[in-house]
Amino acid sequence: MAAIIDGRRMAAMVTDQVATDVARLRAHSGTTPGLAVVLVGNDPASEIYVRRKVAETRKAGMRSMEHRLPADTSEETLFALIDTLNRDDDVHGILVQLPLPPQIDAGRVLDAIAPTKDVDGFHPVNVGRLSTGTGGLVPCTPLGCMMLLESVVDDFRGLKAVVIGKSNIVGKPVAMLLLERECTVTVTHILTRDLPAIVRSADIIVAAAGSPRLVRGDWVRDGAVVIDVGITRMTEADGVTRLVGDVAADEIGHARAYTPVPGGVGPMTIACLLANTVRAAELAHDRGQMT
Repeated sequence: MAAIIDGRRMAAMVTDQVATDVARLRAHSGTTPGLAVVLVGNDPASEIYVRRKVAETRKAGMRSMEHRLPADTSEETLFALIDTLNRDDDVHGILVQLPLPPQIDAGRVLDAIAPTKDVDGFHPVNVGRLSTGTGGLVPCTPLGCMMLLESVVDDFRGLKAVVIGKSNIVGKPVAMLLLERECTVTVTHILTRDLPAIVRSADIIVAAAGSPRLVRGDWVRDGAVVIDVGITRMTEADGVTRLVGDVAADEIGHARAYTPVPGGVGPMTIACLLANTVRAAELAHDRGQMT
């Protein structure tokens, strides 16, 4: 029977360490890490995510700053706020909650955030540093995926990893992280030819296609480790609405281990956001010491 990789438990461990790091940083330097969250509009899912992020930030002893803007906010107004936050020494991390209203170009907004405060890890500078293995802030979900994998995989060298999904948010960065660990990585997507056959060859499967129950049991080899990043709300045949991942979890009992949906990757994303904010604060302090 496949082991369940408990994302909630691991996220709690990460946030406990974050709280310890925050207390140490405050005692050592007087610096309290600060995270600014910007929400444009009133998307219900975004509202829930922002509340959770704010609550966890404060629970870890960090400063949380919320900026709520109406749905008709112009790009110029949002850019002006980001510029202010970029120049505020008390703000170490900036998170602009996606999705944004249609009149705002999300790519331009993410580019406007200072790379040193880009705790989502989406700025081109951080993307470039990740791809070249030269540091930078790592996107939260891929970072969480790697932590979950590390809890069950002792040695990544030479393992074959298949990533399903090519997004800039998960697929591409998690592939880069797996390459850094010396896996042999294949990046696929839902239009990849012979996708089931490719996935069957994998020791590690990261499913991030946003396609519910795409990965069936006969796609997964015995002993594979499966990280399910997908999450879709679906009303199933019994009339009950459930959160469903990209993997048919009830069919992979022959895997070595897998992440459930919910309770797997999701909790790690917020935990890694907090960890990135502390890291950004530490780096900002170090830069200040050198000037």
